[in-house]
Amino acid sequence: MPGPSVSAIIPVYNGEQFLATALESVLAQDYVPFEIVVCDDGSTDSTPELLASYPTLTVVRQENLGAAAARNAAVAASAGELVAFFDADDEWPANRLTLQARYLVEHPEAGCVLGRQEWLNPPPWLTRDARFGDLDGIPLLSAMIRRSVFDELGGFDPTFRVAEDTDLLIRMRERGIDIAILPEIILYRRFHGANLTAERSSPSALVRSLRQKLERERDSSA
Repeated sequence: MPGPSVSAIIPVYNGEQFLATALESVLAQDYVPFEIVVCDDGSTDSTPELLASYPTLTVVRQENLGAAAARNAAVAASAGELVAFFDADDEWPANRLTLQARYLVEHPEAGCVLGRQEWLNPPPWLTRDARFGDLDGIPLLSAMIRRSVFDELGGFDPTFRVAEDTDLLIRMRERGIDIAILPEIILYRRFHGANLTAERSSPSALVRSLRQKLERERDSSA
């Protein structure tokens, strides 16, 4: 029996090197129904032509505004009850959507479900099987979120050029949204040195997000 509809949300900027492999891993999902919505964030390489070769995709284009704005634009163009986030240089196991959608169906109290990741081509300072056991160590790229929760949060903050996922996670926790973690690996995360992944632990961005949280708490108690 079909489950709730899922939208796979992919921002891409000059992603020609790994984009086809990433898309094929999403198209191989064993779940129905789902759609793939891609926001081309002002690519100047062959990304637009590559996307055009996949007629089942929904593609939106914008000038280069960053991953947060691109994800928001893709969500706005999507129709799924659940949204799953993905980068154009990563891969999914074929059962990712099935595992996460089933969890949210069986646990209506949960607003978001995360999972483990495994690195592809890791640098020496990463172990190949980087499975994290705590909430702060699991990337939001492994998240499937109810659309109602995403809308309640107002989406990603487009003023964050990096660490926008951490900021969204902080706001979810601030709102008391139930966040679950699956034991399975549901994301193969590629490290290639040029990706924004390496920047997302930016201390300044994290400090800014925490400062904004404290300001919201101060304003609500004033």
